[in-house]
Amino acid sequence: MKKGKMWKAGAAGMMAAGTGAVLMMASRKKERMYRLTDSNSSCKNKGSKGENQRIYYSKGNYEAFARPEKPEGIEEKSAWLIGGGLASLAAACFLIRDAGMSGDKIHILEASDRTGGACDGILDSSRGYIMRGGREMENHFECLWDLFRSIPSLDTPGASVLDEFYWLNKADPNYSLCRVTEKQGKPACTQGYFGLSEKAGRQIMRLFFTCDEDLYDKTIEDVFDNEVFDSPFWLYWRTMFAFENWHSALEMKLYLRRFVHHIGGLPDFSALKFTRYNQYESLILPLKRYLEEAGVEFRFGVAVTNVEFDIREGKKTAKFLDCMINGAKAQIPLTEQDLVFITNGSCTEGTVYGDQDHKPDPKRQSEAEHCWTLWKNIAVQDTSFGRPEKFCSNREKTCWESATITTSDETILSYIKKIARRDPRTGKVVTGGIVSCQDSGWLLSWTVNRQGQFKAQKKEEVCIWLYGLFPNGVGNFVPKPMSECTGREITEEWLYHLGVPADQIHDLAAWGAVCVPAMMPYITAFFMPRREGDRPDVIPEGSVNAAFIGQFAQTPRDTVFTTEYSVRTAMEAVYGLCGVDRGVPEVWGSAYDMRELLNASVKLMDGVSPLKKRLPACFEKAGKMAIKKIEHTEIGELLRECGVL
Repeated sequence: MKKGKMWKAGAAGMMAAGTGAVLMMASRKKERMYRLTDSNSSCKNKGSKGENQRIYYSKGNYEAFARPEKPEGIEEKSAWLIGGGLASLAAACFLIRDAGMSGDKIHILEASDRTGGACDGILDSSRGYIMRGGREMENHFECLWDLFRSIPSLDTPGASVLDEFYWLNKADPNYSLCRVTEKQGKPACTQGYFGLSEKAGRQIMRLFFTCDEDLYDKTIEDVFDNEVFDSPFWLYWRTMFAFENWHSALEMKLYLRRFVHHIGGLPDFSALKFTRYNQYESLILPLKRYLEEAGVEFRFGVAVTNVEFDIREGKKTAKFLDCMINGAKAQIPLTEQDLVFITNGSCTEGTVYGDQDHKPDPKRQSEAEHCWTLWKNIAVQDTSFGRPEKFCSNREKTCWESATITTSDETILSYIKKIARRDPRTGKVVTGGIVSCQDSGWLLSWTVNRQGQFKAQKKEEVCIWLYGLFPNGVGNFVPKPMSECTGREITEEWLYHLGVPADQIHDLAAWGAVCVPAMMPYITAFFMPRREGDRPDVIPEGSVNAAFIGQFAQTPRDTVFTTEYSVRTAMEAVYGLCGVDRGVPEVWGSAYDMRELLNASVKLMDGVSPLKKRLPACFEKAGKMAIKKIEHTEIGELLRECGVL
């Protein structure tokens, strides 16, 4: 790309960053009305307009370290949590810690035989180790860390899960030494650059400042063209977050604003932090132990199929839970003192597993879709309960396939070492995030996290997680779609992209590794184009005793497909329904921080300052005079700090 174009794009970025503060101030009145970002002030959650349903957002240590008083009347209340995923477990913890509810009054109803939802880590005796996905975390998951500071570690006496996580990532910080490969395991020529043209830079900055309403039902293809899609920036972005071109432009905008402070960390994943073990053992099991010790009841094998509401005179009261308990119909009656927390929708529901010798069978994908059935049955009762069909009606656009490969073969491990430039058996960071094979027909990405990923894992074993963003694309070595492949064939394709010679691939895949594929038809359902009202507010308008939690509930400014989103909606639901008088930590405000905007504008243009652009002669002199006036001021210091001067 020509340098002139880069400089122009840098100038555009600088202008956008410079106007950011002005736009923020000009829109603050509107912001308070519908985004709820005014911190440390009491305001009603959008859609949470019933009595005692006030929540407010806060920032800073004053609120973070405070313990709220027990809400009045909490002793008379009980809680029913539908689903045993992270959102429900977090809500139960907040009910105990912050609302003062007794554990024996909290009931978690889960259709399967285990908690965790999408946060899983399974040792299947017939298949092997299974991880459907992993969780990328960062230091500004405010609600997540607020929760885990109170959850005792299972491994370190006297420490919390947050303590353990903090110490680990201080001692072993995450970063990648090879983010992208091509031509069978060779480092790609991206060299950590974004490679954005002038036009691409303008498109990204324009999206950053576009109002939400102007992005309703629009796709990313409606706001970007090939100037963005053909850049290394888009390769980094889409493989890290699993965005497709047809996904929501609104969600893309929210991601840009939510993580603008991490733009510089995209090429090497230095922005990310990971747990020691898989997400189930590191996050879910400590939560479950905490709740069990508090006396919380777990009911497994209970599939809630509907929440029946009495809707009259502007009030919506949950009256019955319709259930299937071990195959038999049942009903749980409710009063206004029974609080209901509903996990509506699921990104991993309908998962179909294959094994080493069998592909996932698509005929089974329609089975056991309890979460979607539940939401559909609730939604027909009132428009404020959302529109689930916007998210679950097009599986071709919401699916991808992942796989877990387990190996102890020295030949395979040697190729991992060559690419990662680290020994996978040290127990420390290995790949530091995914390695994306940019010329893969499946757009294959793979990662080796700290080993062992499972506490029961043998010392010589290494678990690899991979996924194909294009499961219906044709492989480069295996000439068919990933969705049609057995575990062995997926391993063959992966070995090809590691650089293993073709004549060794078949035997290594057959005898040197075990692979378990997982096809997930709704894994990116929450990224589908949407508008206001498609997702129900955490506490819908007029709701007396019910709230929605998880990835398909609506809360301002935050982004889905994160652990933070699940915990945030849980916190808002508990605080709103119980009347907890403590601020919910606001979404980190880097989008309103001039320093972060300036930093991002420079880093998006691969470190080129907009001030290096040659200006017409009539402006060149004026520009130099302006710089001279500010270079020894606080403004000049800020610009130097951000790489502009």
